[in-house]
Formats: sequence, C-alpha cells, structure tokens
Amino acid sequence: MAARARFRALPNILSLSRIVLAAAFVAFKSADARLGLVAVAGATDFLDGYVARRGKWTSRWGALIDPIADRVFALVAVSAFLFDGSLSTVGYFVMISRDLMTAVGFLVARMVSWLKPVEFKARFSGKLVTVLQLVTFAALLKFRTWVAPLLWLVGLASLYSVVDYTYALWRARAR
Repeated sequence: MAARARFRALPNILSLSRIVLAAAFVAFKSADARLGLVAVAGATDFLDGYVARRGKWTSRWGALIDPIADRVFALVAVSAFLFDGSLSTVGYFVMISRDLMTAVGFLVARMVSWLKPVEFKARFSGKLVTVLQLVTFAALLKFRTWVAPLLWLVGLASLYSVVDYTYALWRARAR
C-alpha cells in the first residue's frame, strides 16, 4: 500500500521536473544538451498526464502544477533564446503570446465580479501550442531554416487557442 501511495505522487514529480529542466536549460549552453532537455521536457509533459489518468491519480494540485511547469519551462527557454540572440524580440513575443493573453484573461476573469468562476481544463488547442513551442525550440537549436514558418504556426495556434479557450469559458459560464 505504501508503494502505491508513493507512485501516486509520480505525475506531480514529473510535472515539477520541468522546473528543474528549465534551470538546466539555462545552465547548459550546448545545443545538443539543450535539445535533450527539450525532449525530456516534452516526454515528461506527456507522461505526467498519461500516468495520472492511467493510475487514476489525477488531482486538483496536479491540474494546477502541470500548466505552471509547462509555462516555466517555455518562458525560461524562450528567454534564453532571446538573450543569446537566437530569437528576435518579435519571435519572443510570438512564442509567449498565448501565455500573455491567457494571463490577461485570467486577471480579467478574477477582477470582474459578475463573471462566475468555472473549472479550467486543458484543451487540444493549448496542447497544440505547447507541442509547436517545443518543436520551435528544437528548430532554434538544430534546424534554423524551420524557425520562421514555425513562428507563424505558433502565432496562429496561439490565436486559435485563445479564441478556443475564451469560447469554452463563456459557454461554461452560460450554464
């Protein structure tokens, strides 16, 4: 029984590992090392949810820390690319546009008293942006000719994600 209880924490440990991976991303300057960190971050992002659902170990805490860990890794990586000159300022803002718009939407929802709270759930559009961000990180490290088209895809997917989440939240509030 104690072993099962320890495994119950595995999804949250996998999520939190992305914060450690973000710190490692800054510490390592090698493109190969950073590419490996991006791959591990992507794998832990998939595995945390898979393990939680498969083991029926989903929790409110896990649902909160998973997207925070995703955003920490993405923001640190994008900032590292900006500071080392691999990414332009425009590219930086494209990469974090969904996160900025989501943060503004969250603050507005909290500040406007007549908006009733709804449960926030991950949606395909958000996962798509995260995958495209990770692929763009790989392109920044090894496939520079793919960066411009990927930035366009991230921007379009971010816009789609914001519209999708906004529509889903308004529908949930209407109920």
